[in-house]
Parts: sequence; structure tokens; C-alpha cells
Amino acid sequence: MSLISTNTSSRLTTGSRLAGFRLPAAVALSFAIVAIVIAWSLAPGLFTSHNPAVGIPSQKLLGPSAEHWFGTDQLGRDLYTRVVYGSASSVRSALIAVVIGAVAGGFIGLNAGFFGGRVDTVLARLVDVLLAIPKFLLAVIVVTAIGFDTTNAAIATGISSVAVFARVMRSEVIKTRQATFIEASFLSGGSRWHILWRHILPNASRSVLPLAVLQFGDSILVIASLAFLGYGDPPPASDWGLLISIGKDYLKWPWLVYAPAFVTIATVLSVNRISRWLRKID
Repeated sequence: MSLISTNTSSRLTTGSRLAGFRLPAAVALSFAIVAIVIAWSLAPGLFTSHNPAVGIPSQKLLGPSAEHWFGTDQLGRDLYTRVVYGSASSVRSALIAVVIGAVAGGFIGLNAGFFGGRVDTVLARLVDVLLAIPKFLLAVIVVTAIGFDTTNAAIATGISSVAVFARVMRSEVIKTRQATFIEASFLSGGSRWHILWRHILPNASRSVLPLAVLQFGDSILVIASLAFLGYGDPPPASDWGLLISIGKDYLKWPWLVYAPAFVTIATVLSVNRISRWLRKID
């Protein structure tokens, strides 16, 4: 009888866990959109046969159709193709920005929260200074200093997000450091470095994943904004922000703006929805 009840309870536990990881429709759609964009960035040639840099002048400024899903631009280039090829630059740049922000910010927050005292005071003041500067303004300042191109725009965006990661990591480390199992590890003879790498870092990093996903979407938006202002790669590059910037000069043909803008917005909103879902299941 006890064996049957044990099996039943284990099945219920497994079922409840599976139910907890069941994707809502909005999250599933968000994952699908992000997967499409990532697939575009990895193998754009599988999704279009047109050349993103070469157009047919006689087919310039054509509206969306079965042949040209997003229409054509002022040089007769297929706009869908340019959006697809531009996704590689957007995804790669956003990943660079997130890695820079997570590594540098996580390192600062980890040391500030774990060691405390003067180390915490100095690093916390550094983070406060970074937070006092508007994120986009800081990115513009950095990219102006190191040069105009998409990789530099990604580096600038990553630097501007360091303070956010540092603040979150510091608060998580302080909360984890006060846990009972950390005190038990100290009392059992564990060294500071063992406790830092074995216990505090893995537990404190759990909140960094949803933040990293959120910052990925935010980085796409910031990098697109920098490209829109001319701080990214020059034409014939097909960064999403650059496509919107070029399209704004042709208001009689609105698909030149709507197509890259819609893809950018859909990607950012999808990433944000995934980030909220990750925070909820955590």
C-alpha cells in the first residue's frame, strides 16, 4: 500500500514539475520569433536567394509582394534579404554587449558583495557614477571615443550595462552570503575562495540569467538606435537601425521603415517576454 502511495506521489510531483515548465502561448511565440531571428543570423543564405548589396534599378521601390516580401528599396534591393542579413550584425553585437556587461558587472558586484567594507564602498560608488549617466548617452560617449562601427557600438553598449549587472549581482551576493549554509560552510573549515566559487557564485548567478536575456533585447534596441544615428557600419551594411534611418528619407514608400522596425520591435518584445517568464519560473 505504501509502495503504491509512494509511486502515486512521485508521479504527482513529476507531473507538477512538468506543468510548471509548460510554456504559455505568448512565451512559445516569443521563442519562435527569437529562434527565427537567430536562424537568420546563422545561415541567412537558407532563407533568401537575393544579394543584400546588389539590386535591380528597374525594380526599385516596389511594394511588398510574393516575390519581394518586404518590398524593394531605392536601389532595387530586396528589403527582406537586407533585413535577414542585418540580423547577423544585430544578434552578434547584442551578444558582445551582454557578455561585456555580464562579465565586468558580475565581477564588480561579486567582489563588492562578498568582501564588503572598503571594497564594497569603492565599487558601489563606481557603480553609482555609472548609473548617474544615462545609458544611451554613455554608449554615445564611448562609441564616439573608440570609433564608429557596429562592433564598437556593441562594446559601448556593453560598457553602459555594466552598472546594472553589478548592482544585481551585488544584491544577490549579499543575500546569499547571509544564508545559513554559507555560515555552515565557514564553520566546517571552508576557505573564502572555496565558498565564493562553490556556493555564492552559483546561487547568486541565478538572477543574472533573466537580466542577461532582458539586456540582450535592450542591447539590440540601443545598437539599432546608434546605427540609426550613424554610429554603426556605413552603407551598404544592412543593420536594422541603418535600414530605418535610410527608409525615413522615403516617406512615400513606408515599407522601407515599417519592415525593419517591425522586426526590431518584435524581436525586442519577444526577448523581454522570455525574460519575464524566466524570472517567474525562477
